[in-house]
Amino acid sequence: MDAEDILQELYIRIWKRKDVYDTLENKEAWCMTVTRNLAIDSIRNNKKRQYTELSGATAISDKERNPYEQLAHDDTKEMLANWLSKLPENQREALHLREIEGMTYKEIADITKMSLEQVKSNIFRGRLALKALLEKSLEESKKLLRHESSMFN
Repeated sequence: MDAEDILQELYIRIWKRKDVYDTLENKEAWCMTVTRNLAIDSIRNNKKRQYTELSGATAISDKERNPYEQLAHDDTKEMLANWLSKLPENQREALHLREIEGMTYKEIADITKMSLEQVKSNIFRGRLALKALLEKSLEESKKLLRHESSMFN
């Protein structure tokens, strides 16, 4: 099942429950929850993990970059995706919904069925983990640069 199939299934569920849908307080949260559950079911059925591309997470289009900037952007995006994949699922999901999708803590809690405190904790811990990975990467880069510069002296 791909994204189009999931979207089609969402439309079918809305249609089948149109009487309930009209009375929902937060239709977007309900749709996100149904979509999330359908996606999880799809992943489980396929027995493989699929991660969201981070291509929509930037404000600058690829056409506005020179080749050097594009390479740096692609490397950064790849590194961030790698770091995110190392986080526990609940932290990765909460961070994605907050930072990439721009949702509020309340919306994230509604969608993920976590308490507001759990959402805040997962986002905080996820950010700390990403910060630690960034600091480790920066330290490794500094060591590499020192080593390379000593080779030329």
